[in-house]
Amino acid sequence: MMSHFIRGGRQPPMSTRRAVNILGAACCAAMLAYAILYAQGRLGLEPCPLCIFQRVGVFVLGIVFLLAAWHHPRRWGRHVYALLIGIAAAGTAGVAARHLYVQSLPPGTVPSCGAPLEVMLEFSPLFEVIRRVLTASGECGTVNWTFLGLSMPGWVLIAALVLGFAGVAGNVRGARPAT
Repeated sequence: MMSHFIRGGRQPPMSTRRAVNILGAACCAAMLAYAILYAQGRLGLEPCPLCIFQRVGVFVLGIVFLLAAWHHPRRWGRHVYALLIGIAAAGTAGVAARHLYVQSLPPGTVPSCGAPLEVMLEFSPLFEVIRRVLTASGECGTVNWTFLGLSMPGWVLIAALVLGFAGVAGNVRGARPAT
């Protein structure tokens, strides 16, 4: 069948799995572009430490989607990518859920921010910085952007869950051509 497409000069149809991975990578790129170019660059919203961790999570998720689309493995390899997508999506969703929790705290109960993230990264080990950011960050309690009643971490949580589910389901399924 492949030789028919090659001799005929036409490309074989894109598999559903590859399309899901390309779409997932494109969604992650769009989310990062919105956050960095528009929300930060145009609206002037500076990201808090939890926002930065969410961006890292979305970036990692996008890279895994991109690698899965490029590599397009058969058999057990697609399950490995499904697992990696699930882990990246779950990590991103976890940070977004923590951010939503911090934003939901009453004003007097939000933990103090401590040093800025750049200073913590310079003077503390990485795992200590991650622990501090995930356990206390007052600047992360400020809601300065909403859309349809949800703050940005709420949208990141929804996107991470949807992308994670679609990526896992799309990569676990068999390699059937798209119709």
